[in-house]
Amino acid sequence: MKYTITGDNLQFVNVELQSNEEFLSVAGAMSYMTGNVRMESNMEGGLWKGIKRSLSGASLFLLRYTPQGGVGVIGLCGKAPGKVLDIDVGKGAWMVQSSGYLGSETTVNLELAFQKKLSTAMFGGEGLMLQRLSGTGTAFIHACGDLNVVDLAPGEQYKVSSANAVAWEDTVHYDISSVGGIKTALFSGEGLFVTTLTGPGKIVIQSMTMGDLAEALIPYLPQSSN
Repeated sequence: MKYTITGDNLQFVNVELQSNEEFLSVAGAMSYMTGNVRMESNMEGGLWKGIKRSLSGASLFLLRYTPQGGVGVIGLCGKAPGKVLDIDVGKGAWMVQSSGYLGSETTVNLELAFQKKLSTAMFGGEGLMLQRLSGTGTAFIHACGDLNVVDLAPGEQYKVSSANAVAWEDTVHYDISSVGGIKTALFSGEGLFVTTLTGPGKIVIQSMTMGDLAEALIPYLPQSSN
C-alpha cells in the first residue's frame, strides 16, 4: 500500500491499492475513489465486535475497499478541520480517543478499550471508551486542529489539558491529576483536573477539540426569532 497525506488543516489521506490489497475505513470517511474500486459495507468481526466498535466511537459497519483490474485510489478525510496522522501499529499498539480512527490496512485490529480508572473517565474529557489499535500495518487517525507528536523518555511526564490528548502508545501510562489549588482551578481556565501522560512512548496532542470548535461557532450561528 502506498499513500500520501495532502492539505493543510483540511487534510486528505490518499491511499493507492494494488489489485491484491484491501483497505478498511469507518462509514462516512470516503471522499472519493477511482472507478475500479469496489466498496462493500461489512460488519467486520461479527455482530459483537461491531457493537463494541460502535461503542468506542467508530461505526458498526466498516467499509472494505477492493480494486478491480489494476491499481485503485481512495481518498479519506475527517469531519472537521484538522490533521490526519499515520501510525505503524506493527511497532506497538496505540490508544486513540473516541472517534479518532479513520481507516487502516486490513491487518490492523480496531478494538474497544476502557479507561483504567473511573476518575479518568469522569474528568479526562474522553469518557469511558477508547479505541485500541493493534496488529500489523498502517492505520490513520484524525483529530481537530493541529497535532503535536512528542516522544516521551522513560519517566518523562506531560500534563495535558483535558480532551487534548489524541492518542498515545500502549507503553504510556495515562492518568488524571489535580491542576493545583482551588484558585488555580477557578482562574486558570483548565478546570480541576489535567491528563497526565508518563513515558516511555509517543503521545499526540491536538491544538483544538471539537468542543472548542463548536463553542467558537455558537456566536455566529443564526438565532431563532422565537
